[in-house]
Amino acid sequence: MAGQDWRREYRSKLCKAEEAARYIRRGDTVFIGTACGEPQALVKAMISEAEHLADNEIVQTLSLGLTPYAEEKFPDQFRINALFIGPNMRQAVNDGRADYTPIYLSEIEQLFENGDITIESALILVSPPDEEGYCSFGVSVDITKSAAEHADQVIAEVNPNVPRVGGDSLIHISEIDHIVESNLPLLEWTQEREEDPEVLSRIGRHLGELVSDGDTLQIGYGTTPNAVLKYLNNKKDLGVHTEMFSDGIMELTKAGVITGRKKTLHKGKIVASFMMGSKRLYDWANNNDTVEMHPSAYTNDPYIISRNDGMVSINTALEVDLTGQVCADQIGHRFFSGLGGQVDFTRGAAKSKGGKPIIVLPSTAMDGTISRVVAHLEEGAGVTTPRGDVHYVVTEYGVAELHGKSIMQRAIAMINIAHPKFRDELLAHAKSLHLVYADQSDLALKSVYPEQYEMVARLADKDVYFRPAKATDESMLHELFYSFSDQTVYQRYMAPKKRFSHDELASMVNIDYTIKMTIIALVKEKSTWRAIGLATYDLDRERNTAEVAFIVHDKYQGKGIGSTMMEQLIKIGRERSIKAFTAETLSANVRMLELFYRTGLKVETRLVEDTYLVNMDLWAK
Repeated sequence: MAGQDWRREYRSKLCKAEEAARYIRRGDTVFIGTACGEPQALVKAMISEAEHLADNEIVQTLSLGLTPYAEEKFPDQFRINALFIGPNMRQAVNDGRADYTPIYLSEIEQLFENGDITIESALILVSPPDEEGYCSFGVSVDITKSAAEHADQVIAEVNPNVPRVGGDSLIHISEIDHIVESNLPLLEWTQEREEDPEVLSRIGRHLGELVSDGDTLQIGYGTTPNAVLKYLNNKKDLGVHTEMFSDGIMELTKAGVITGRKKTLHKGKIVASFMMGSKRLYDWANNNDTVEMHPSAYTNDPYIISRNDGMVSINTALEVDLTGQVCADQIGHRFFSGLGGQVDFTRGAAKSKGGKPIIVLPSTAMDGTISRVVAHLEEGAGVTTPRGDVHYVVTEYGVAELHGKSIMQRAIAMINIAHPKFRDELLAHAKSLHLVYADQSDLALKSVYPEQYEMVARLADKDVYFRPAKATDESMLHELFYSFSDQTVYQRYMAPKKRFSHDELASMVNIDYTIKMTIIALVKEKSTWRAIGLATYDLDRERNTAEVAFIVHDKYQGKGIGSTMMEQLIKIGRERSIKAFTAETLSANVRMLELFYRTGLKVETRLVEDTYLVNMDLWAK
């Protein structure tokens, strides 16, 4: 009987699109469903009835369809209030024909609840009802469900192409006032622009180093975050808790990369609030038990987000300044997008156990003519994500780890991941703004970082990470050097040494990689990388020989750290056709001598007083 009741009610509410549009009154605030969940037939009908309307405010987060209500010919009928600016709304907002409310997605529902935004008419897109009379919001739950719950009247476009999804995604026929049936294909989303595949590949590789098996991902709106997803295809048991998801998440799920098995909230489920993608995605999501769609007030709640252990948020930016301020929604004075969920997920991931908030972006824009790493944000640009919330910034040139770092450390880290052709200019700006040392060397910043010499080895029951030094490593070496025992220092420097100056440490990390090399050995303690040793060579170009030197933390001596660094230096030296390595070591430093002999190189020594002068031919055996 109940089934007959809702079916009877459904038929009584059924009408043509033009008739439904006439229920919109003059002066009404009209909410339109989000992105690919836009009710196209209702929007077209509203426009066809525009002559009967006046002073209607249109509220919408992201529009991907036609937006005739933003055209100049309807100034008396429609005024838009965009809660997020899509590509087809930018011109209207920046021309002043439309307005923009900067608001985090997690907080929009409160605007409806508190009456800050009142909705008289909600135009929504839903699936046909099930046996109990419930329709699914399908691709657009986000703030659409909340808008419908707080609207004076709900006008629904019922479309069989809308997928039925799980989660908190249903509305009953009794909650809908007017129904219009349609069979229009859903809007599909493609990226606004294509980035250089090589740039994306390198960003993806760096991102892969930050994402661990079992992590839970959020992928933000934008070309780069979604394009780099495919470079995570070697991971295992990833989970998803996000605001939006697209075809990339579907493909990783099909490939068995995304399983959700390790999730600590909604285990085994893909949790999102809206979908933007292809028909293939919508068909795959339809009645798929792994897909749960929830309102943005839930998915974007930083506390809820933080309950996912290993939460990794991946968002993008238009520009990032040297102190770590992120602008993602403006280009100068011109609004580009919106606040969205970037800060929601950045803060949620930061509070997650083992979480990582990440900003990814190519280092340049406009075909390489503009640096997206900037000395300061462009005039007029707002701060989307404050510097205190930013943890990792990734470009194709590497990863800048900023959380807990000083302004000086941040500036050097950001210059280090900028495009090399802009680094001189950025360093000059940094010096003029007193963000770095006045004598900050540009050698490492101008050189191309030789990432091919990075490696991981299992030593002393730990994974030890070996890599060339970066300009950002000075503070790490400061900590290392002051942790050595007096004996270790004496053996390395062949004299007592009580101070390690900025100049000395800087000379080890600010280097021209073509003539000098410093290899640092690192281990991870809790969530922090610690240096445990380093090896250097300094090339004498005239003789084509390089002097080598080593030092290892007392705790890690005799565990293969020095030998591994020596192997790395030999590999690099041979690749660069260096003839021989030389060294000076105390006669009492037996371990160092043994390390040289274990290389298998032809080693010649000459004792001068208490010091051995060592020559190691890189080519003769």
